[in-house]
Amino acid sequence: MFYTIKFRNLSGFITWLLITASVLMLILTSFNMMAQESFKESTKKQCLVIDPGHGGVDGGAIALNGTRESDLNLAIGLKLQALADFIGVKTVMTRADDSMRTDMKSYSEHDELVYRTKIANSTPNAVLISIHQNCYPTSQPSGAQVLYAKSDGSRSLGEISYNNILNFLEPENRRVLEPAPKSLYITANVTCPAILVECGFISNFSDLEKLSDKEYQTAFASVLMGSFLQFTNTV
Repeated sequence: MFYTIKFRNLSGFITWLLITASVLMLILTSFNMMAQESFKESTKKQCLVIDPGHGGVDGGAIALNGTRESDLNLAIGLKLQALADFIGVKTVMTRADDSMRTDMKSYSEHDELVYRTKIANSTPNAVLISIHQNCYPTSQPSGAQVLYAKSDGSRSLGEISYNNILNFLEPENRRVLEPAPKSLYITANVTCPAILVECGFISNFSDLEKLSDKEYQTAFASVLMGSFLQFTNTV
């Protein structure tokens, strides 16, 4: 899968180029860290399970301009899958389009979360990244946040991802890495290393503008991909 990136101006192109170059350096560093073992063998160990949150009748949070969280989650998730496919990392998507696993008449958020959790738990050597967007009653809060599951390896994956988001995307971010609350079903019930990434606040105008931009979506997916590669070298 390939994505056409259209730049609004020269400044946008330069910004994208700098971010992409930095992320490529991150990924290349991950390759160098695996020097004692072939990359092909390393990527066979873990399978990246990508969970674009919500979908179908469940649009998740809705921005003031009508943007649905589920659409942003899917856009970033598909870009992450495309990067993984290009590199040769095995992936499983909990959804690859605007759909859910139960029909509209009988939709149950709980059943949907149970289904997605079963996908992760039934995938050998899985590492789960669940993609979401945050929302708040006012427009002040901003920035991405990483929540890690209670399962083994999750905190390490969360720390790597959080630090890379700060270093490559949001150096001004003041959010902190936190354990996922027990109320989040997937992170509370998965057995594999897992994180839930709130990519930003769609209630914040600046965040929403970035999150709706294909260039930024690609950059965010690249950071998640690089973080996964770094993590797989530690397990």
